[in-house]
Amino acid sequence: MAIKEIEYNGLKYRLSYEILGQSSGKNMLILHGWGANKELMKRAFSKYLNNYNCVYLDLPGFGFSSDLEIPLCTSDYAKITAKFIELLDIDFEFIMGHSFGGKIAALLEPKNLILLSSAGIIKKKRFSIRVKIAIFKILKRIGLGRFWRFFATKDVDNMSKVMYETLKNVVDEDFSSIFAKINSNSLIFWGVSDEATPLSSGQMIARLIQNSKFYELEGDHFFFLNHGEFIATTISKEQK
Repeated sequence: MAIKEIEYNGLKYRLSYEILGQSSGKNMLILHGWGANKELMKRAFSKYLNNYNCVYLDLPGFGFSSDLEIPLCTSDYAKITAKFIELLDIDFEFIMGHSFGGKIAALLEPKNLILLSSAGIIKKKRFSIRVKIAIFKILKRIGLGRFWRFFATKDVDNMSKVMYETLKNVVDEDFSSIFAKINSNSLIFWGVSDEATPLSSGQMIARLIQNSKFYELEGDHFFFLNHGEFIATTISKEQK
């Protein structure tokens, strides 16, 4: 594990990363999803991406990278990651991103883009959730926003206020227009039983990205943990 420190908008971020396969030819940056870290991605792919020089990165606020001091949005994460790439002085022909990491990867516009159940297509919220959001906005307007934890979903119970605000910033970003402008050679892999980012979202992204190939695989949002070998083989076969 190594650390690079970068500065963005007057704040310093310590980014934890690991490089595997330094002797190989082409370079790949691998980005995890929300709530995960580089160790999860290594678990899926470290055995199979031996033909690539892979950099596994902990995004700010996750893993061993520094905590956030202020809330960010996805474009901030992309700019921070771009600064990290510049500091490493590595030309990444491939960038892979899972879920939230897929949106960051899309903004970085690599030659070869690999999306794993990417976020970025908005799902209509259940009525009960829409009511919760409406009540919270009213409370915030009258100075009672400190009760934010009551309105947070169970998966953010242990999240800091800054990370919760960041999650709110990124969760409802519509990336349809961004996907439609992508010129990268794109491979899109999706779990057919994914409930976090449903299969229909993946199919829509595949329609939006002109130069893309779409693969449906068994599993949920973390389907790639059981399909690392297939994904790695497919990348090698389809690389440009």
